Amino acid sequence: MSEAGGGRGCGSSVPQRAPWSLVAATAAFCLVSATSVWTAGAAPMSREERQKLGNQVLEMFDHAYGNYMVLNKTKEFEDAVRKVLRDVNLDNDVVVSVFETNIRVLGGLLGGHSLAIMLKEKGEYMQWYNDELLQMAKQLGYKLLPAFNTTSGLPYPRINLKFGIRKPEARTGTETDTCTACAGTLILEFAALSRFTGATIFEEYARKALDFLWEKRQRSSNLVGVTINIHTGDWVRKDSGVGAGIDSYYEYLLKAYVLLGDDSFLERFNTHYDAIMRYISQPPLLLDVHIHKPMLNARTWMDALLAFFPGLQVLKGDIRPAIETHEMLYQVIKKHNFLPEAFTTDFRVHWAQHPLRPEFAESTYFLYKATGDPYYLEVGKTLIENLNKYARVPCGFAAMKDVRTGSHEDRMDSFFLAEMFKYLYLLFADKEDIIFDIEDYIFTTEAHLLPLWLSTTNQSISKKNTTSEYTELDDSNFDWTCPNTQILFPNDPLYAQSIREPLKNVVDKSCPRGIIRVEESFRSGAKPPLRARDFMATNPEHLEILKKMGVSLIHLKDGRVQLVQHAIQAASSIDAEDGLRFMQEMIELSSQQQKEQQLPPRAVQIVSHPFFGRVVLTAGPAQFGLDLSKHKETRGFVASSKPYNGCSELTNPEAVMGKIALIQRGQCMFAEKARNIQNAGAIGGIVIDDNEGSSSDTAPLFQMAGDGKDTDDIKIPMLFLFSKEGSIILDAIREYEEVEVLLSDKAKDRDPEMENEEQPSSENDSQSAEQITSSSQEVDLVDQESPEESSLNSQPESLSLADMDNAASVSPSEQISNPMENHETTSLDGECTDLDNQLQEQSETEEDSNPNVSWGKKVQPIDSILADWNEDIEAFEMMEKDEL
Repeated sequence: MSEAGGGRGCGSSVPQRAPWSLVAATAAFCLVSATSVWTAGAAPMSREERQKLGNQVLEMFDHAYGNYMVLNKTKEFEDAVRKVLRDVNLDNDVVVSVFETNIRVLGGLLGGHSLAIMLKEKGEYMQWYNDELLQMAKQLGYKLLPAFNTTSGLPYPRINLKFGIRKPEARTGTETDTCTACAGTLILEFAALSRFTGATIFEEYARKALDFLWEKRQRSSNLVGVTINIHTGDWVRKDSGVGAGIDSYYEYLLKAYVLLGDDSFLERFNTHYDAIMRYISQPPLLLDVHIHKPMLNARTWMDALLAFFPGLQVLKGDIRPAIETHEMLYQVIKKHNFLPEAFTTDFRVHWAQHPLRPEFAESTYFLYKATGDPYYLEVGKTLIENLNKYARVPCGFAAMKDVRTGSHEDRMDSFFLAEMFKYLYLLFADKEDIIFDIEDYIFTTEAHLLPLWLSTTNQSISKKNTTSEYTELDDSNFDWTCPNTQILFPNDPLYAQSIREPLKNVVDKSCPRGIIRVEESFRSGAKPPLRARDFMATNPEHLEILKKMGVSLIHLKDGRVQLVQHAIQAASSIDAEDGLRFMQEMIELSSQQQKEQQLPPRAVQIVSHPFFGRVVLTAGPAQFGLDLSKHKETRGFVASSKPYNGCSELTNPEAVMGKIALIQRGQCMFAEKARNIQNAGAIGGIVIDDNEGSSSDTAPLFQMAGDGKDTDDIKIPMLFLFSKEGSIILDAIREYEEVEVLLSDKAKDRDPEMENEEQPSSENDSQSAEQITSSSQEVDLVDQESPEESSLNSQPESLSLADMDNAASVSPSEQISNPMENHETTSLDGECTDLDNQLQEQSETEEDSNPNVSWGKKVQPIDSILADWNEDIEAFEMMEKDEL
C-alpha cells in the first residue's frame, strides 16, 4: 500500500491499480494557485522569468508523472479521478501504516473531492461527479477505525485493510508502540471526513488520540517524546524535537485550529511552541532534547524532516527564527546540492540519503508568501536546477542514495509529486494563473487541500477544552498567531535580509552548536569551562574541574586513560551539561585526528552509450596510487585482466593497454595487483570483490591498504567494488562490449550533447539501458552508521568512549577510553582496511563521527545508551518505511 502511494524509480513494477495519490498530484497543476507578493528593497524577479520557471516546473512534473504512470495516458485531473474510481480497490489483504494511509490515501481522496466539487460548482468540469471520491474516503475511514480499539485511544500503528486488527489473518495487532506523529497526525483528514459526511465518529476518534497525547506530555517541560506505548501511555523514547517522529503532531495542532476553529488546539500548540523555543530552538539550529531534562541535548545531529518547521513558524507568525533556520538549511543544501537525511551540528553529512523530500520547498514557499522577498524565488530556482541536474533520470526523478557521490536510489515517492512540484509551482505562480483562491484552503501535511468552510459545517463534535486544567498559559504565547501577511513588515521591507545576513557564513565557518551555546552562556565574564583541546590528565586543576562536571578519570595498566561521566554526580545541572559538552568535544577532537588518516568513498561512473553518466557506483578508495581527490579524474574503457586475479604478469597486456583494468580480489595484495596492471600499460584499476553477492548495501565500505612497503611507484588510481556493483560493469560489457567509465572523487555532470548525439539504436537497447540503470540505483552506499556512531550523545547522563579494537571487551558500564589515544587500524586479509560501515565525507567538506568511538550502556537498563541507539535506528527505519 505504501509503495503504491509512493512512486518508484526506474525498473520497478507499477501497481496494476492506479494509485490514489494521482488525484491530488494531478490537481497540483490543474488547479492550484498563489497570490503575488513583492517587497521593495530587493531586486524583484521579472514576471517573464517567474513564468519561465513556473513552466519549467510544469514540464518537470509532466516528466515525473508521465513516467510514473508508464501508461502514457493523459494527466488531467478529471481523467485521474476516473482512473481512481475505476481501478482502486480498498478491500485488499494488505497491512498498511495507519498514519501513511491517512495522510496519503485518505487525504488524497478528500483533497480530490474538495477540488472536484469546486470545479463542478464552476460549471465547466466534473459535471458528472457525484461525491464518488468522498464515498471511497468514507469506506477507507471505516476500515481504519478498528485501529483505535485501545484503552488509550491511540491507534495501532498498522492495520490490515481486509481483516482489521488481531484476527489471525490480519498479521497485526501485537504492536505496543507508535510514534507521536503517527498518532497525532489524523485530525485534519478525520475531521474533514466527518464534516463532509456528517459521520462524527471519525473526528471523535482523532480528537481522543490528541487528548491522550496532550495529557501524557511531560508536565514540567511541556514536551512530548518520540515514541509512546499505545496501551499504557508510557513514553518509550523520551527524546523530543521537531523532526522525525513528532513533526506533524505540532503541525496538525495549529492547522486543526485554523480548519476547525477550536481554541483548545491553539492553546495546546502555543504551550508546546513555547517549550520548543525555550529548549529545542538554538537559532539557527533545532536540536533534540530530553523531555525530563530539556537543557541537555539528546543528539548532535538533525534530520531533514525538521525543514518543515520554518513554514509552520510562518503560520504561527514567528518570522525571525523561521528565516534563521531556513537560511541555515539553504546553506547546507548549497554545500551538498540536497539536504542530507541527517547532518551534524557543524553541518557535516550524518546520513547521506535524500529521498527528494519537499519540506524545504514548503518552507521556502511560505516564507516568500510572508515576506515577499525575491530572495526566496532564487532559492526555489536553485532547487529546480539541482533536481534537473542531479536527480533527473529517463524514467522520472530518482532519490539520492548518497548526496556526496551523486548516486541514485530506485525510488520516487508520491510526496515528490504531491508536494514538491506543488510548492515550487505556487512559489512562481501569479494569482491569475489559477482558477481559484488558494487562501480558501489549508494544506495537509501531504499538501492536499481542504476547504476552510468546513469549520462551519456539521459542528456536532463536543469541544471540551482540556488544556487549561493542565497548565497556566502565558498570554505572550498568543502573539502573532495566524498573522495577516499584509502587515507583517510595513516599516521594514528589508527585514528578512537583515536576519539572513549574519548567517551567510554559518555553514562554511562552523563549529558544533553545543560548544557555541556554552560559550554564549559565559559572555557575562565568568570563566569558561574546561575545553577538550586544553585538557591534560596530569593537571590537578583540570581533574578537579572534571570531578565537578561528573567526569572521572581512570588510568589503565596498559597506559591508556578512561573517562567516565555520571551526570548525577555533577555539582549542578549546569555542570552536568558542561560535562556532556566536554565529552562531545573529546569525541570531535578524536574524530578530527582520525579523519586525517581516512579516505572518503569514490565514484565509478559509466559514461558510454547508453548510460551517459546516469549509472554511478560507489567505490572504496585505496591508500596508494593516484589520489582522485587531488588530481583530475581518470576516464577510459574497461578490460578484464588475464589472469583475472592480477597476481602475476598479465598475459593480455595489449587488451588493457591504455584502459582501466578489471581485477578480481584475492590471492595477493592489492598493491601487487596494481603494479602488475600498471606494468601492462593500464591507466587505472577496479578491483571487484570475489565474495559473490556482496554489496555496499549490506557490507562496510573498504579502503584498500598497501602491502607494508613503499608504494610510491604506483601511479595509477585504484578503486574497489563489491560483487554486486562490479557485476553491473561486467553485465554492461557482455551487452555492449565497449564500456567507458570515469573514476573520480564524486559523480560528474552528464554530457547532454553526447547524450543527444548517441541515442540508443533500437528499442531493445533502450530497454536494456533502463534495466541496467535500474540495477545501479540499488547497489550504492548504505548510509547507516554503526551502533558506535549513531548513539552519539543519545543519553548524556552517562557517556562512554572506547577504542574499537577493544570494544568487545568493554563491560556495560560507564567507562570511556581516552579518545586522544592513537591506534592503528587492522587490515583485513592483508588487503583491506575496514571503515566500520562509516561513510567518510569528501575531505573538503569534512566527515562524521569517529569510527573508533563507541558508547557503553548506562547502569540503569531502561535508560541505557545501547537501548537509545536501537530505538533511534528503529525510528529512522520507520521513517524510511513510512516517510514520517
